Amino acid sequence: MIHHPRGPFAPGDQVQLTDPKGRQHRLVLCAGKSFHTHRGSVAHDDLIGQPEGSIVVSAGGTAYIALRPLLADFAVSMPRGAAVVYPKDAAQIVGLADIFPGARVVEAGAGSGALSCWLLRAVGEAGQLTSFERRPDFAEIASANVERYFGGPHPGWRLVVGDLDSAGLDDADRVVLDLLAPWDHVAAAATMLIAGGLICCYVATTTQLARTVTALRQHGNFTEPAAWETLQRGWHVDGLAVRPEHRMVGHTGFLITARRLADGVTAPPRRRRPSKGAEAAELEASPGEDQGGSTSEDA
Repeated sequence: MIHHPRGPFAPGDQVQLTDPKGRQHRLVLCAGKSFHTHRGSVAHDDLIGQPEGSIVVSAGGTAYIALRPLLADFAVSMPRGAAVVYPKDAAQIVGLADIFPGARVVEAGAGSGALSCWLLRAVGEAGQLTSFERRPDFAEIASANVERYFGGPHPGWRLVVGDLDSAGLDDADRVVLDLLAPWDHVAAAATMLIAGGLICCYVATTTQLARTVTALRQHGNFTEPAAWETLQRGWHVDGLAVRPEHRMVGHTGFLITARRLADGVTAPPRRRRPSKGAEAAELEASPGEDQGGSTSEDA
């Protein structure tokens, strides 16, 4: 069983302290210890036994709101080797890739484990997440982060140090690719997915976006890919002073999804008109050639 902290704070719980200016500090409670800031120390014993949402005052007189961190808070501040998938994109993956409780999910590119945490929480203890990471150092960081968030090993998680193409799986409901070249693994993903399953790819550049969409179309055993990005803008609300924040979380990555068709079924030809010259450019390019320069509109 994994640990889902709730109720009064206890030793071993993660706590997030927020000061009056909105600055946040994270600590793990341990009886007898103190957390030190430039505004004075906070005794862990002052928090242990208190309900979540309490106020604790430092030795310097600063009041802090004490809450357990959300997964979004944990993900953006976790120790990392590879860049993390940010909460706005992780939420889109969980929601629009339809990651459901009990699902069998394959993830390639575990990185620092941020997306693994989101996927594991979505599939639950009855589901199964198999994560592949080629770099042992990244796999070690991901493993530590996942165990730190869940309070120990998750019973539904299997972390494999190796390549996705050697997986030998054939019953996945979802395949999530967070790789440099996901187009190289489309065929492997099709083999893993059940009929009706879904592939979701996360890429950073328009060239990667174009090549991934082209590979999914050319494979023939997927529905027409959908591609999008999300931009997150906060709003300042103070009485009648209501305006967008000056800073926003802009481009972080593109998401591409497609559904796996039944064995032996080929997707019908597209009926929409492509951008001028896009199809010709695709046909002229060899499989190993970079096609990103001419297909970004087509994607």
